[in-house]
Amino acid sequence: MATPRDPENEAYVRAVHDKGLAFDLGTMSRRRMLAVLGGTGAIALTGAGALMAGGAEAAAATCAEEVESETAGPFPADGSNGPDVRTIDGVVRHDIRPSFGDYTGLAEGVELKFTIVVQDLDCAALEGAAVYVWHCDREGRYSLYSDGATEENYLRGIGVTDCFGRVSFTSVFPACYTGRWPHIHFEVYTSLEEATSGAGPIRKTSQIAFPEEIADEVYANAEGYEASVTNMEGISLESDMVFGDDLAAREMATVTGDWTTGYVARLVITVDPTAVEEPGGGGPGGPGGPSGPPPSGPPPSESPSPTAEPTDTASPTPSESDTATAEPTETATPTDSASATAEA
Repeated sequence: MATPRDPENEAYVRAVHDKGLAFDLGTMSRRRMLAVLGGTGAIALTGAGALMAGGAEAAAATCAEEVESETAGPFPADGSNGPDVRTIDGVVRHDIRPSFGDYTGLAEGVELKFTIVVQDLDCAALEGAAVYVWHCDREGRYSLYSDGATEENYLRGIGVTDCFGRVSFTSVFPACYTGRWPHIHFEVYTSLEEATSGAGPIRKTSQIAFPEEIADEVYANAEGYEASVTNMEGISLESDMVFGDDLAAREMATVTGDWTTGYVARLVITVDPTAVEEPGGGGPGGPGGPSGPPPSGPPPSESPSPTAEPTDTASPTPSESDTATAEPTETATPTDSASATAEA
C-alpha cells in the first residue's frame, strides 16, 4: 500500500529547500554532523553524492536517539506543583494564546506556530499520542503562578498527533528570562485519555530550544520583549542548565519567518512510548517534581543542583536574583494546527 503523502512536510521542505550547505549543516545536531563527517572533524568525503549518502546514514543512525528528558520546571500546572490544567474542559486546543475555562486573558506577542513531530524508537510516527505544552509569556511570566498572571491560564494546551506524528499549536514567541535560554516545555502521553485524566503516565518530559539569531531578532524589534534583550546577553547555550550539556542537539527547533509576520517552528523528537517518567521530569526513576507552594513573588530561576533542585526565574527583569531555598525548585531533568499553507 502506498505511503500517505504528508502535505505539511512537503510544504516545510519547500520552505527550506535550496538554502545551501551552510543551512543544512546548521539544522543538524552536533552528533549527526560528526556522523556525516565520519567522526573525525574533517571533511573527507568527495563529491555531492558521498555527502548525501553520509547524511542519509547519519539520519538512520540517529533517528532512534531519544530526545533528552528534562525538568518540567516549577510551573507545569500538571498537578505536580499546584494546579492541574490538564483536567479542565477546553485545554485540548491548538491556539493556546487565550486563557480558557474561568479565565479570559489573551497572551500578546510575536506569533509562533510550532509543530512537534513524535516518533517511536523504530522511527515510526506515533499517531494518537497527546502532547501537553506550556511556556512563559513575552514578559517572562508563567500563567497560574507568576505575579500578574495568576488569574490566567494562557500559553498552555494539549494536542493529539495525527497519522504523521504531528501536533501543532499557535502561540507567541516566549521571553528570555533570567538564567534560562528561550524555551517551551512539553510532556508526551500515549493517548489523550492519559493526558487529560490527571493520572498519566507521562512518557517523556522535555523542552524545545530556539535559535539565537531568531530570539535576538524578536527581542530587538518586537514590543513587550525589551527585558529579554538584557537577559539574552547574559545567557548562552553552554551556560544554560538544561541545554548546556549538549547544546540542545535534539531539542533545537528549526525556525522560519520573521518578527513582523510571525514564525513557524518544527522539532522532530523520538520517545519511548512504554517509558514512565516521574512528574516534574528527570527521566525514569529520577527525582520527582518541583516542591513547595506556588510562588507568591517573582517566579524563581533555574539553577542546577542535585539536591536543592534548580529554580526558574520567570520574570525577565535582570535585577531579580536566583534562589534555591525560599522558592519552589525544579529538578534537573495554530488557531488550528499549522497548515501546509502556513508553513509554506
